[in-house]
Amino acid sequence: MNLDLYRHIYLVGIGGIGMSALARYFNAKGKSVCGYDQVRSSLCVELEKEGIDIYYADEASSIPVSIKKSVCNDVLVIYTPAISNNNQIFKFFRDKEFEVLKRAEVLGIISRLCFTIAVAGTHGKTTTSTILAHLLHKAGKEVTAFLGGISRNYNTNLLLSESEDVLIVEADEFDRSFLQIYADIAIITSVDVDHLDTYKDKSDLDLAFMQFALQIKQKGLLLVEESIPLTFSTPKGGLKLTYSAKAKGDYLAENIRFQNGNMMFDMRALNVIPGVKFSKMQQDIQLQLPGLHNVSNAVAASVVACYLGLSGDDVSDGLATFQGIIRRFEKHIDTEELVYIDDYAHHPNEVSATIDATKQLYPARQLIVVFQPHLFSRTKDLAYEFATSLRRADDLVLIDIYPAREKPIRGVDSQMLLDLCNNAKKEFCAKNELLSVLENKHIDVLLTLGAGDIGTLVQPIKHMLN
Repeated sequence: MNLDLYRHIYLVGIGGIGMSALARYFNAKGKSVCGYDQVRSSLCVELEKEGIDIYYADEASSIPVSIKKSVCNDVLVIYTPAISNNNQIFKFFRDKEFEVLKRAEVLGIISRLCFTIAVAGTHGKTTTSTILAHLLHKAGKEVTAFLGGISRNYNTNLLLSESEDVLIVEADEFDRSFLQIYADIAIITSVDVDHLDTYKDKSDLDLAFMQFALQIKQKGLLLVEESIPLTFSTPKGGLKLTYSAKAKGDYLAENIRFQNGNMMFDMRALNVIPGVKFSKMQQDIQLQLPGLHNVSNAVAASVVACYLGLSGDDVSDGLATFQGIIRRFEKHIDTEELVYIDDYAHHPNEVSATIDATKQLYPARQLIVVFQPHLFSRTKDLAYEFATSLRRADDLVLIDIYPAREKPIRGVDSQMLLDLCNNAKKEFCAKNELLSVLENKHIDVLLTLGAGDIGTLVQPIKHMLN
């Protein structure tokens, strides 16, 4: 399919992090771009400032006349799987036989035209892909990157190159979206139980990741985190390598320590790739993001960057200047009296890693964790794992489950999860009561977690604390 043939691009669910990057991409290509979303989020506001029209009424009458009157093959409609089949705008386009594609299908089409680096994994995708994009960009390499978060270095979720020779995409396992991607280089950061609304069980999820790896192009590179207990095939005529921040791999982080507010580590190559500029050891690499999981993400990005021609010194310079991603361990207040950090963590392993990183940074201080569970199905399937991951909070506050695309499940709510938690101090409150609850606490270190609309409370919490 030739995407250049379409004059109009309409995105149903335009305000999502992945959809908004596509909107920006087509807008930069000179297409007429508009779309629908249920809520006028901060991302929607930014898109409007960039000249993209967004409509917030789920009515076919809100669709611009210029699109309705266009020839169907002049208009490409892109939708997110989070959109309900009952959405009136979505139904209009399907019934009128417009070209309607999922976001993942469009990314797949774009990726076929480029040298594609795809980052897959149940967590770590956004951080790894954003670090990699920054390393390449800072070293002067042209790269187009669709990111799952807003880079603090560039204040956007889309990096654009004029040549578009190298493309970085996040290969999302939800809805089996990543099976649309045929990569030249693939990173697999983690394969943990998740999205059991899409997959029958863990074995089904594992098979999907193995299929994703099989789709790597000839002479490609597959880079896998060492602890993943799956046997992936080596790309035909290509390479399969491992990396780790905890154990031995082809590339590994050693001498990991916390120093002057940053992570410091050495990176060693036990299996040097012929022709790659990276020597066997790069010492004293500095990373502003805390936590062992972020060191692991940095190693993965560094290996691919070196494979593409960067030197060890290029990697060190790039990592030292990487400022992070909005809502990924984002420090809003950091004083001796008070700390406030917000993070997107929404899987038990992510929650554990973020709490561990916070405890490492502030070992002698009292930690209050506010967590908004994301999806009824995930909360039901991983309730005991969530309870285990949250137990290191000195004081735990749970707010209502963020449903996203789901309808409630009987017996599954935040109180059910709270009952499984054995924290000495714990409570549930409605989202709209959270500020009042926090006002009555003595706050030393506060951590808010979740992938839902808890992000809308960050600025009010910060204002209250200040």
